[in-house]
Amino acid sequence: MAAPHRNPTCDRSGGPGYAGPVGAREGEKSRAGGAPRAQGSAVLVPLRVNTLRIVEAGTLAWLVALVVTLIVPALHGAGRSWWPWACVAGVGIGVFGWFYIRRGRGNAADA
Repeated sequence: MAAPHRNPTCDRSGGPGYAGPVGAREGEKSRAGGAPRAQGSAVLVPLRVNTLRIVEAGTLAWLVALVVTLIVPALHGAGRSWWPWACVAGVGIGVFGWFYIRRGRGNAADA
């Protein structure tokens, strides 16, 4: 019987393939999660986006997909009869999201 295969990169015995635990190197400060911070890295600021426009674009995309699936017979026949309903669900969730954000609940800045 052949000896079991040992992957040197996964060897935890401290052998030649073991580089030690993953984390900050000596002398480097680590952030939460253990990833070392690169020297001179800038603090990332969240991007300001218009959430309502994103929801409108997504809802419009689902609406276009619904129209296409209803026009092209191959996209709603045979085993694909659920495709238009998936588009209807996407439009419905988009409309719900649009009303939700218009009321001000989906805006993280106001939370």
